[in-house]
Amino acid sequence: MKKNFKIYAVCWAILIAVFNIICFATPCEAAGMTKFGGAFWAGYIFITLAFIGQLFCAFMAFKAENSQKLFYNLPIITVSYTGLILTIVFGALCMAIPNLPNWVGIIVCLAILAFTAIAVIKASAAAEIVSKTDEKVKAQTAFIKEMTAEAQNLTNRANAPKLKEYCKKVYEALRYSDPMSNDQLTDIESRIKEEFATFTDAIISDDLSATESSLNELLALIEDRNYKCKLLK
Repeated sequence: MKKNFKIYAVCWAILIAVFNIICFATPCEAAGMTKFGGAFWAGYIFITLAFIGQLFCAFMAFKAENSQKLFYNLPIITVSYTGLILTIVFGALCMAIPNLPNWVGIIVCLAILAFTAIAVIKASAAAEIVSKTDEKVKAQTAFIKEMTAEAQNLTNRANAPKLKEYCKKVYEALRYSDPMSNDQLTDIESRIKEEFATFTDAIISDDLSATESSLNELLALIEDRNYKCKLLK
């Protein structure tokens, strides 16, 4: 992510350099205004602040640890970029209009900057909420995902056709189970893990009798968990 920000920062530096060159290299007479008069400095200062603010927002967004969090932070970049464009447009008008009172430029640009800042804060808060919710969902679905993966691996390890059939039953039962876990399901999920370990030992030992006994117990526990999941919703 840091590499992406460095590329972004280079583009940002080029844009702000172009902005300054246009501001100070363009003859004032060509713009039809008195040199640095009116609301020139108000427009210039607020556009510069918008550039700095946008770079800061980009830095915060690209600071994400992974691509998923970066995706959640994209609205921060989008909102700040939109605010930058609006500030450039209205700030440039303030700079270009002859004899425009300085206070008019300050009020217009300050209003845009304030609304942009509020929008960025809201986007940042929304990204944080979504990220925390996503992490919570991952944690709550980890048990079923883990058990389903183990059941699939066990199916591949089973030798006899009958044992493979039993493994598939467990796999299907876990695959179509309610993925959301809960603190109140800790006990039943621990029992499922213990029984699955017993079931695994029986499969590896090619013990058909022990596998059948463990299979029935394991399926009953999975069904009991799914029933409790419904009650907790």
